[in-house]
Amino acid sequence: MDRVNTLRKILPEIDELLERRYAILRAIGFAQPIGRRSLATQVQMSERMVRNEVEILIEQGLVATRSTGMRITEDGRRILEELEEPVRHLRGLFELEQRLAQRLQLDTVIIVPGDSDIDSSVKQEMAKVTAKYLIGVLRDGLVLAVTGGTTLAEVSRSFPPVPRRFDITVVPTRGGLGEEVEKQANTVAAGLAQHLGARYRLLHVPDDIGAEALQSLASEPKIAELLALIKGADIVVHGIGTAEEMARRRGMSSEEIQRLKELGAVGEAFGYYFDRHGRIVYATSSLGMRMEDLDHVDVVIAVGGGKSKAEAALAVMSNRYQRVWITDEGAARQMLDLVE
Repeated sequence: MDRVNTLRKILPEIDELLERRYAILRAIGFAQPIGRRSLATQVQMSERMVRNEVEILIEQGLVATRSTGMRITEDGRRILEELEEPVRHLRGLFELEQRLAQRLQLDTVIIVPGDSDIDSSVKQEMAKVTAKYLIGVLRDGLVLAVTGGTTLAEVSRSFPPVPRRFDITVVPTRGGLGEEVEKQANTVAAGLAQHLGARYRLLHVPDDIGAEALQSLASEPKIAELLALIKGADIVVHGIGTAEEMARRRGMSSEEIQRLKELGAVGEAFGYYFDRHGRIVYATSSLGMRMEDLDHVDVVIAVGGGKSKAEAALAVMSNRYQRVWITDEGAARQMLDLVE
């Protein structure tokens, strides 16, 4: 990074310029083919600025235009990969990761540049990083449990080709929430298993039925066997939701959501709702993995980003079960602002 620091002395504007072109290249790479207007909306820049930057990238052979929209070239993809570390250095993300890991008592924090609340390509980048991390920790014979949600659904879609088939079993942590099928834990588990060449088991139980019905279902031999497999998972990957977001996904009434607000709920995971101090203020009755089951899991990976989720993430991770946090710059900086 000494070369970057030297360039800063004669080109003080290099930080802004490099980050801007990196953001544009990354967005095109994930959303291609894409038009200039859609690109400007995605990266939150003016159309004029995007047009000027894209023209330069086209001249350099990093972006190509077609009738269907812009695409990144092979040279552009290579440059994009080479820019990842310099951009992380310019943004101070290495230091940020260390500070956040220390404050949250985590083994590993990985932060991608940007804020997924603003730029959807940041969420895709988080998903790609999560997939890469998973490939590094998976071993034959393990059970991998995953939650649903938009971020984990993106992880399933973003998985790169793997060099071999993994002799593992992938399971959902919980039943369905009655939301879009592609966001459900069952769908995420099946998608990941297919990418990994692995086995999968699905939990075909809705997450919003009464306690008496759940107890009856849990006594069924096949479901009891699957629940034991889920609760005994070796690796868990879960998203983090704000309390109101998860309440709406569960189909709670406006009165119930108001009650959660009165209780001070800000974050949710595994059916538990936490206040900003990390206290559990409400819990749903559902089949599947519960928070206390994480105590026996070797690797717990939390994934989520966006400045809007910072408070929810702090609330959920205050229980200290998670060891790895994969997030974006927007959430990370806001989290540090809240704890320092």
